[in-house]
Amino acid sequence: MHSNAYEFVAAVVERYQPSAPVYEIGARNLNGTIRALFPSEGYLGVDIREGVDVDLVADAATYSPPDLKATVVCCEVLEHTPDAEAIVTRAARALVVGGLLILTCAGHGRLPHSAIDAGLVLHPGEFYKNLSLEELTNWASDAGVEPLASPSPVVEGDVYYVGQKVRHA
Repeated sequence: MHSNAYEFVAAVVERYQPSAPVYEIGARNLNGTIRALFPSEGYLGVDIREGVDVDLVADAATYSPPDLKATVVCCEVLEHTPDAEAIVTRAARALVVGGLLILTCAGHGRLPHSAIDAGLVLHPGEFYKNLSLEELTNWASDAGVEPLASPSPVVEGDVYYVGQKVRHA
């Protein structure tokens, strides 16, 4: 979790006051976490690998929480998976109507980095692809989430999205 992404999520929390229960996709704490920004009651942190702050090991591209969430957050994950669209779709579907979807990821211009150890060298077979705000917006919209005004300036190489579930898709 780099500082600009953390600051974006903190600004979203301050502005929109998201409520519990919270579902975090990519919860493993490699280099920082947003977990303390949210209510701890009902917090579910999911990651594909065991680690600090991981409550459940599961693939967010195929996993659905057993109950709908008021807030779903996914930070610095989507560039590391060929299943980014499936993750955004499942994240949106996990929300109650009125719930918040908060996403951050690497955009065009950001150098590749590892999801395994946060280093600047990708491991053999490790996936990496920068994404665009347009992609995130389209995927979320298709799943019933519409964007809200961003509470943070755009940072080159980063993509930030906050949206609200307006309908079940």
